[in-house]
Amino acid sequence: MSLFVPKFDDSVIVRDADAEVIGGDPVGVKLLADSSASGGALSAVRVTLGEGADGARPHLHHHSAELFYLLDGEARLLSGDDIVTAERGDLVIVPPGKPHAFAAAPGSAADLLIVITPGVERFGYFRHLQRIRLGELTPESLLEVQELYDNQFLRSEAWEARRN
Repeated sequence: MSLFVPKFDDSVIVRDADAEVIGGDPVGVKLLADSSASGGALSAVRVTLGEGADGARPHLHHHSAELFYLLDGEARLLSGDDIVTAERGDLVIVPPGKPHAFAAAPGSAADLLIVITPGVERFGYFRHLQRIRLGELTPESLLEVQELYDNQFLRSEAWEARRN
């Protein structure tokens, strides 16, 4: 096991009023701390999902684990081939290389704190997604930045079947 020691000197303090928000209803992303702010230790965002809204389609990260903490509501998370239901106060950590996805549970909204560690510069990724939502970029443009953001998309029969 290797030990990663992040290098940064000052505490990272992000005031709610100062955090950039991308999107809104049904999916809002509050950019809290990118990897560069924490010396590479982590990247953190807060995602709010309207009732039954999809958060992220199936993907994996080769170099980082992803932590999901449910601040409120109920969410469904894909972890490998398993669908996990998480409620307020629950924590799910997905290891590197494991396919995952998340959405608000049917009939429920969800508010999640999401942390990737070690960090990857991800704010650009969320801005890219917003440009797709606004029609400025095509969904296929994500294929060009998968390596940059360590975000490899894939298909999941288990995730697709949850809607049936």
